[in-house]
Formats: sequence, structure tokens, C-alpha cells
Amino acid sequence: MRTVARIAVFLLAALALPTALGAPTVRAAFDHLNAARADGAAPPLARVAHDPAKPTAVVVVGERGAVVSDTLAPYEILATTGALNVYAVAPSARPAPLTGGLDLVPDLTFAGLDDLLGEAADVVVVPAMPDLGEPTSKPVTDWLARQAAGGALLLGVCNGSGVLASAGLLDGRDATAHWLRLDAFEDDYPDVAWARGTRYVDDGDVITTAGILSGVDGTLRVVERLVGPDAAARAAQATGWRHYHPGTAASMAQARVRPADAVVAFNTAFGWDRDTTGVLLTDGVGEIELASVFDTYGQSLAVRTVAVGAGQVRSRHGLAFVPRAEPGGDVDRLVVPGAQAAQQRRAGSAAVYPHGDGGFPFDGVLRDLARTTDVATATWTARVLEYPTDHLALSGQAWPWTRTLRPFGLAFLGVLVALGLIRLARSRRAVRSTPAAPPPPPRPRTGAAAGPHPPG
Repeated sequence: MRTVARIAVFLLAALALPTALGAPTVRAAFDHLNAARADGAAPPLARVAHDPAKPTAVVVVGERGAVVSDTLAPYEILATTGALNVYAVAPSARPAPLTGGLDLVPDLTFAGLDDLLGEAADVVVVPAMPDLGEPTSKPVTDWLARQAAGGALLLGVCNGSGVLASAGLLDGRDATAHWLRLDAFEDDYPDVAWARGTRYVDDGDVITTAGILSGVDGTLRVVERLVGPDAAARAAQATGWRHYHPGTAASMAQARVRPADAVVAFNTAFGWDRDTTGVLLTDGVGEIELASVFDTYGQSLAVRTVAVGAGQVRSRHGLAFVPRAEPGGDVDRLVVPGAQAAQQRRAGSAAVYPHGDGGFPFDGVLRDLARTTDVATATWTARVLEYPTDHLALSGQAWPWTRTLRPFGLAFLGVLVALGLIRLARSRRAVRSTPAAPPPPPRPRTGAAAGPHPPG
């Protein structure tokens, strides 16, 4: 029994320091990923151009924001066709935080869209939102129910499927979602027939997609249905998406958690030296180019990002973004998204231009992530993004060994401390249990100091 107790003590000691130091780092990493801006800035909404002869597609973001790629990739694909009015809408006019620290100024509020159209939109894109199931999401789910009742085609991207399910809009339907959340969604929304191994599910007036960049395939399906397959093929080519599968959803191997995915735990819990990357916002940058930077670094949980710039900027298709920091601030390095920016780069610039080599925008950012962190982190990130990387040559350190060794070093230190405390307690018990030695006998007194002289 004493041996079991001793083992339990050492086990707790080994876990204590890694847990005490790792848990706050994990919390801080996820808080940063979805953090709202602190200054409460609310630029006025811009006037939108509207062509009543075109169908209207909207991408909705909540009060707490949305996942950046789920939002911006569908927006750019739809806008690239030129056949649709495309707007970003939100419950209020405040900038909506997209993951990684990019703040989107919505084109319209829900009320403003109602005033503009007087009816439901033709297409509503629903990205993943951080407040799924919380009271703050109710304005969005109530509005989605009204849009569905008005005949809108709903596109749930990634865990935006959970937003639709929480509104009761997927009951009795086939649907899919991100592979990391499917098990939980099956428990939370048992009335939905959740599908695996497909990039999207087309169930008539509701289309749902698997993880993050599977939203590109789902959006191209929307273009096929509203505009035509030729328009979808052109949009795929214009955005560099080489995985377009006309007519039907491409199947894929169902991803599952594997041992190598432990890399995210080491990066998240023990990444105390995590770099802060400033992302310079420039006018005319592509929406997917922006998403590729904020989502690749953000989903890796190995790098912090912050949007920097001199003021509000407009993307290639007119979305408005506001930076959180001024250029030249306290960042470890500067990344400048956009092929256009790469062409205009200054000689000798220390900034990183990940889109200078063409291809789909995520290619260059994943290569940079592998080079500056490690290949395992870039591979994990691509799995989370659901982005095929067979065509990419990722080079760099194989594994984050420094961050991996930290918890083991802390565990060893904890065991040493426990061992020292046990030995100290034993020594104190030994001192208390040892009988006190008897006092020495008094020595006889002699001489004058011995006492009075006898009578003589």
C-alpha cells in the first residue's frame, strides 16, 4: 500500500508543473485565436452597390465573429463569378473578429439587408462561429430561420453546420461537418444524419461541407446550381483551386486523430516562445490570400497573428477590414499577403511575401509555416484545414523538439521536488522519534568553590 501511495505521489508531482504551466498557455492560445478587438472601433458601413437583376448571396458573421477561411473563401469564389451581389452581413455594424485577429466591417446589418431586399437572400453562407450554442448566437440562428423560411439556399461551411443544426434547420437531413467535431455533433444533434468521407453534402435547399477548405468545394457547388458548371470551373481556376470536382462531391479518406497530431498539444501548451507575426493589410489583397495567412498560422496554434496597417483597407472584391496595430509595432516578423504585394515588394525588405510563387494561396503559407516552425506542425495544420498537400514539398525541422522536451523536463523537476520533500519529511520524523539522551551526571565540586570549610 505504501508503494502504491508513493507511486501516486510521484505521478501527481510529474503532472503538476506541466499542467500548472501548460493550462494557462492553452487558454491564452485559444482566447487569442477568437479575441475581439479591445478598442470598440466601429467604422461606418459603406454604401453597397446593388444590381436587382442579379441573385444576392450573403456571408453571415456573428457578434463574436467567425472562422476566417469559412468566411472569406466562399465570399471570393461567389464574387469572382460576377453573376451575384455578394455581401457580408452581421447582427450589428461593429467589426466582426475573424480568427487570427482580422476584423471585418460588415457590408450590411440584418436590418439593412431586409431594407435592401425586402425578402430573403438567394444564398446564405454560414461559417463556423466561436459562440455555437451560446445565447450570443441567438440573433444569428433566429435570422437564419427567417431566411430559410423565405426560401434561401443555405450553405453551412465546416462547423457552420453546427450553427444550422442548433437552429433546427438540419433536422431530418443529411449533413456533414469538420472531422474533429462530427462525433460531438452526433451527440448534440441526433436528428441529423451526419455523413463522413465527403467534402460536401447537397440536400436540396441546404448544402453542408466538411472542414474549412472543403467550403471551397461546397461554394463551387452553389455556383454550379445558380450560375452553371462553366462559371464554377472559371471560379476554381481564378482562385487557384486545383481540386474542383464538377457535378458531385469528391470523396475523401475520413480523417481521425493520430499520434503525430500530438504536435498541436506541445505547440499550444508549451509554446511560451510563440512568435507574433504582423500581417500587413493592403488595398486590393485577395480575400483567400488574407484567409490563408490568418488561418494557416492561426490553426497551427504555433504562431500569433495581428493585423497591422495605417487604416481601413478594401480587399479585391470590396470587403472592408480594420487593422489592430500600426506598422512598425512590436512584432517578431512581418508578413505581407497578396500576389500583387509580392510583385511590388521593395528590394532588401525583411518582410515575408508568401504569395509570390503563385498557386493556391495556402501553398506558400504552409511552406513558410513548415520552414519557420516544423513540418509536423504544417502537416497538422493542413489536416485541420482539410487541404490536400500531395503537391507540396514541405521542408524544415521535422518536429518541435524544444517544445516537446519542455513538459518532460518539468515532470522530472516535479519528481525531484517531491523526492526532496519526502526525504525532508523523513528526516524530521527521524529526529522527532529519536529518544532524548539522559543528562550527564553532575561533576563533584572541589576547592573553594565546593562549599563551606568543615569546622576545625
